[in-house]
Amino acid sequence: MTGGEGRPPAARVLINEIEGHLLVAATRAEGRTAAARFTAPFDWLGDDRRREVEERFEAEYLALARSSWQHTAERAGRLRGEYEERYRVLRRRLLAGFLLGAGAVLGCAGALVLVLGRG
Repeated sequence: MTGGEGRPPAARVLINEIEGHLLVAATRAEGRTAAARFTAPFDWLGDDRRREVEERFEAEYLALARSSWQHTAERAGRLRGEYEERYRVLRRRLLAGFLLGAGAVLGCAGALVLVLGRG
């Protein structure tokens, strides 16, 4: 959400909490709007019953959103671990390739010095 790499940990935590509260508030508002649309065709419901249905709809909407967020966060964590591991493997391979190439260049340079030194 935010690129808080340069911020102190306490500030990042506070920003994350604020973003979380804003996200929940926005989702609650979406749930209320969806609940009102859902109950609109039910003219025969009394005001108390309509309000009850809307509250239950909103609660279910929020529960489904939280569940979705949780699954997304878990998947993001797994992907991050996978990508970090691939990055470590790539770094090791690049370092090994560099060292092998540098060794080959130094070996050739040493052999060339020996050949030219004898000549």
